[in-house]
Amino acid sequence: MKTTLPMSYSKSIQTRLVLPPDTNHHQSIFGGKVLAYIDEIAAIAAMKHSQGEVVTASFDSVDFVSPAYAGDMIELEAVVSGTGRTSMEVYVRVVSRNVKTGAKKLTTESFVTMVAIDGNGNPKEVPGVEPETDFERHLFETGPIRQEHRKQKRVLSKNRLLK
Repeated sequence: MKTTLPMSYSKSIQTRLVLPPDTNHHQSIFGGKVLAYIDEIAAIAAMKHSQGEVVTASFDSVDFVSPAYAGDMIELEAVVSGTGRTSMEVYVRVVSRNVKTGAKKLTTESFVTMVAIDGNGNPKEVPGVEPETDFERHLFETGPIRQEHRKQKRVLSKNRLLK
């Protein structure tokens, strides 16, 4: 029987300061910079869960909800929200905080698929995941819908490549 780990086992948090070189002409953080941070924390959460190396398989969704500006802090939180045989769906939420006022706002939400690999770069099995909170149960229970959507996107992509 496949072992399972609580979602909290993979939970990872990072805080970063938005500096002027990280921003565009509106003084808001570049989307690509946020994506790099998301990829990094998703990998960390997946490595914790799989207890090994991982690679990014896909960014399944990225919703930029509101901007973060130079001088703001951004707080990234990631958790493995579902698993396949060798893959892990990682939920990442980014919240920005105004340092002067303390005001917080959701900046970005994302789902990233990571695949665990062995020392030879081959996919390796990962433990299942157990939700513990109501929000984690929501992520876990809605995971099969997102997984089906990912499968449909892959089929469409393959069909485009064949033409």
